Formats: sequence, structure tokens, C-alpha cells
Amino acid sequence: MARALLTHNLPILISFICLLFIHHVVVSNGISDVSNESFVFLPSPNSTNDGDRSTMFLPLFPPKEISRPRDEQLSRRHLQKSPSSARMPLHDDLLLNGYYTTRLWIGTPPQSFALIVDTGSTVTYVPCSTCEHCGNHQDPKFQPEMSSTYRPVKCNIDCTCDNEREQCIYERQYAEMSSSSGVLGEDIVSFGNQSELAPQRAVFGCENLETGDLYSQHADGIMGLGRGDLSIVDQLVEKHVISDSFSLCYGGMDFGGGAMVLGGIKPPSEMVFTHSDPVRSPYYNIELKEIHVAGKALNLNPQTFDGKHGTVLDSGTTYAYLPEAAFVAFKSAVMKELHSLREIEGPDPNYKDICFSGAGSDISELSKSFPPIDMVFSNGKKLSLTPENYLFRHSKVRGAYCLGIFQNGKDPTTLLGGIVVRNTLVTYDRENERIGFWKTNCSELWDRLNLSPSPPPPPLPSGLDNTNSSANLTPALAPSLPLEHAPGKIKIGLVSFDMSLSVDYSALKPRVPELAHFIAQELEVNVSQVHLMNFSTEGNDSLIRWAIFPAGSANYMPNATATEIINRLAENRFHLPDTFGSYKLVKWDIEPPPKRIRWQQNYLVVVFALLVVLIIGLSASLGWLIWRRRQEIPYNPVGSAETHEKELQPLN
Repeated sequence: MARALLTHNLPILISFICLLFIHHVVVSNGISDVSNESFVFLPSPNSTNDGDRSTMFLPLFPPKEISRPRDEQLSRRHLQKSPSSARMPLHDDLLLNGYYTTRLWIGTPPQSFALIVDTGSTVTYVPCSTCEHCGNHQDPKFQPEMSSTYRPVKCNIDCTCDNEREQCIYERQYAEMSSSSGVLGEDIVSFGNQSELAPQRAVFGCENLETGDLYSQHADGIMGLGRGDLSIVDQLVEKHVISDSFSLCYGGMDFGGGAMVLGGIKPPSEMVFTHSDPVRSPYYNIELKEIHVAGKALNLNPQTFDGKHGTVLDSGTTYAYLPEAAFVAFKSAVMKELHSLREIEGPDPNYKDICFSGAGSDISELSKSFPPIDMVFSNGKKLSLTPENYLFRHSKVRGAYCLGIFQNGKDPTTLLGGIVVRNTLVTYDRENERIGFWKTNCSELWDRLNLSPSPPPPPLPSGLDNTNSSANLTPALAPSLPLEHAPGKIKIGLVSFDMSLSVDYSALKPRVPELAHFIAQELEVNVSQVHLMNFSTEGNDSLIRWAIFPAGSANYMPNATATEIINRLAENRFHLPDTFGSYKLVKWDIEPPPKRIRWQQNYLVVVFALLVVLIIGLSASLGWLIWRRRQEIPYNPVGSAETHEKELQPLN
């Protein structure tokens, strides 16, 4: 009886299971509704492309840091890797400003700063409201009195003390004769809406005095990524919130921007590693053995790149600097390979730049005029450099380029600045004492690493909450717009906006991809999310409609991301290079996801599943009919006159 009931209901049961399968496929691919994500509001980054070509050099002296017992230092190498990381965008073109910056938020409520990412510095510092001699920078000075979570670092035996303030102080001097000094404070630091790392308490410098390029630069301050107890990397590793690693990826000659990760990432299989000895130097060094130009090794002593600090990577330095013998050989080898170019004077009479005209403006074609360069490491691995890794554009002659590699005076140290690692992911794997290089398009790094967008940062750890009016929001989640200006807890399929530019579209059209990259950079989204929807012309002006789509295969934007984009548009926190002329944002809008999102992508899966249901259902129904037919045949006991089938007998 039980078997009969099961057989009778088999078609219904199988169909029900298959329908559940279809529902699972549909939901997992985004056709079904998904519950709204929670709101988060972030301060809006604000970048610019103004500035000069000034170069940031390494500090003159290794910094004196707060000491830590040796056994505690060694134990950090054996930390269990944390899944958290701070994923952060980089802004500005290296050769427009001489540096790359990222956004950091300090305090409660958060105060925003554009900081130069500098692997040659070990202190993160910003101008303080009490500063007696600070320049006019990108953002307002930090106001300790306005942060409810700020605490001064009191004098102790491990720091230099300002007896008048009874507070620890720091001092930094750089080779280009700039300097920074101030007091040390502690506050909550937030890393932006692309980071999964929660806000953390960290020690930083509050500047009271800055000189030289630090005074005149547009950026607010320095984000110290070097080795040392005050380094932001060391502090996060010490808290066990990230693994002992970080990565930088600078954009190329055509497109600026880039990305940074505080914490570990899975290295691509093509990444080339070289040893980095933390004992040899306080700076990040690599074991460079040879340089090849057009496949031929420079005729140099093998120890040429091993003088003093060895070969040092410094993200805060613009160009590259070789010891005298290496530079002379490099320059000669490159010039021997330039057969169709003409040497011309540099753009600045104050510098004896080595420049050439006749190469054309297409960056992708430079390899036809300039030779490839290979940097060979002691382990035999090599990093291949394209022309954009050792050239910069001549600012006065179209289609002309200059060498971005110079002689390092009489200093035997080899210093490799940001130009050498354009469109190169550089991983500083401090835990394993190595540095890795992977040639890639840095403006599309997350897509190339197959990383999905980071979720909103988790809430602040318990015990760090506020008690004032903004106590319910952590610094990374504090609103930059009143709540009534937010788009609401609705599903947002895309954000669109109209942009008017004082450039004729015929002149603008070839630069649309470049413009899309700048828009992605300003809105902190992947360039693959930026789509040109429509354009029109009014006289010499162009009106362009853009749309920002969800990242990857998502059907809608997290409310936090959409709100951040709208905040920047509504508050006009949006900046483009002057080469695009004057511009203004006309209007913005949001649209819900289409009702049949991604139906085309899932059509074959759904049709196949329905066919399976139909076939199984028909088969089961046919089986049930056959079984029922058999039940209608009279049962004849053994020995009766009629026997419908004979029992099988074993073979003899």
C-alpha cells in the first residue's frame, strides 16, 4: 500500500522538487527579490590634479620609533592571516603632482584628508588646527577638539617628549629639504566605503610645522607605509586586523588613479617575486642584479645595484634614480635604440631633461619607437618594463617624451619611484620578506583580480562608541548629507547624471574612455561600471549623460554605494582635469532595477529545468499508468491453468 501511494504521487513529488530547483536557480541569479541592505553614509573624497612636478624623496635618517621587545617583533611574522583588508582607491596622476594620494578619515565625526601614499615614511601625519606654519592644502586642518575620540599620546620613556605639552612629538626631514614636525595623537581612523576593514584606533602625527615641498604641496599630508612602530601598516598588523602585507597599483600614462590594499591578497600566478631584506635597510629593498635594454645586459659590475641601501622602492618618489655608472650605461643603451627620433630640449629649463620627439601621441605605439627594459633579480626572475615605465610626456611638444630615470648624484643607492611601477601591482609581502610585481591595468585592478566589490565596513568594535549626538554612527559611517537627502531604502538599479562640458564633442569623442576613467576615479567605482548613455551638442558645448551600473553581475547597488555617489554629485565634490575644459553637473537621477533583471542570462537554465520537469513528469506518469494497468490484470495463484510469465530458472 505504501509503495502504491509513493508511486501514485511520484510525478507530483518530482515536479515539486524540480520547481524548488528552478526557484533556487532564479533566486541565486538575482531574478527574485532580495532584502534591502542597510544604509551607510561616508564622507566624500575630494581629489584634484593641480600641483607641480616636485619629487618626494626618502627621509634623510632612519626614524627613531617607539621600541618594542624583540620577541614581540618576531612573533608578528607568525600571525594567522586575517581575511580583513582595507581596499582603497588612489587619486591623481603621478607626473601632474609627483605623487598619488588616498583618502583617510580621522576622528568622530570623521574629518577627511588626502594623503600621499609613501613607503619611505613611517608616520602618518596631517596639519593640525594649532599649526604655526602649515600651507594651504586640499582640506581643512584636523581639529582635535572637534573629535570626541581624540586622545593625545602622553610622554613616556619610548618617545621624544614635549615637556610643555606633556605629549610625544615626532620630527621628519627629507632629502629635498622639506620637513614636518608636530605632536602624536590617537584617534579612530576609517578607510572608506570600498574597505571591509572596520575603523581602528591608530597613532598619527598632528603637524605644527611644515617646510619646503610639504608646505607648498596640494595634498594634506603623508600616509606612512614604511617599516616602523608608527607606520599605519605596523599598527594594523599589531592589532591582528590585517596580515603583514600591503599592495599598491599605480595607473598608467594615459589614465591616473589606481588602488591600494592594506592587508594580504592572493597573488596572481604570474606575479614575480624578489627577496626584500628588512635587516639590510629600514626601507623596502629588492635584489636587483642587472638591467637589460632591448635584450642586452648593461656592462656593469654586479655590485652596482647593491650600494648603501641597495635598490629601494619608494612610492613617494616620482622618478627613478640610478648610481652614476648605471645611469651612463642606461642612457647610452637607450639612445642607441632610438633610430627615428630627434633629441630636443626639455620642458623646464631648470632641468637637463633628455627628451625626444617624433614618437606620436598613442601610448600603445610607444614600444615601436622605444626599447623594452628588463629588470633582472638575483633569483633570475625579471620584471619587464614598457616605455611608460621609464618615460614621461613632454608638456610643451606633442608626441615628445623624456627619460624619467636620472642619475642619483654620487649616492650609490638605486631609488625606484612610482614611474617604474606604472600599471604594475606591487605587493609588499613583509611576512615572507619578499616583494612581488605583476603587470596589469591598475585602473581595472579589482576586475582583473576577479574580486567582487567589498561589503560595507563592519561596525566599530565594542568599547569605541561615542557618547555624543553622533554616537549611533561610527566614524566611517557618519553622514555627509542629512538623511532626508538620501535616496531611501529602495533597490537602486543605476545612478545617472548629465554633465555639460565646454568642449565640442568632435574633440571630446576620442577622449571619452579617458573621461570615463576619471569619472570612475572620482566616484570610486570600477571603470566597467561607467557607461555613456547619450550625448548632444549645444554650440561648442557637449552634454553627456552617464550612468553608473552595479558592479560585476549584481542586479542593484548597495544603498551605501548609491548614497555615496549621489552625495558627491549633489555636493559637487567632483573634479576633472583642466584639459576637459570647464564643466558642470546638470542633474542626477536614480532608477530601480528592471523587473526582469538578467532574465536573458538565465533563460537557457530555466528552459532546461522546465524541460527536465516535463520529461520526468511524463515519464513518471507513464510509469504510473503502466503500474495501474498491471494492477487491473487478474491475479492467478501458482498452479492455475493460465500462467502469463515463467519464473527464470538458474542455468545448469
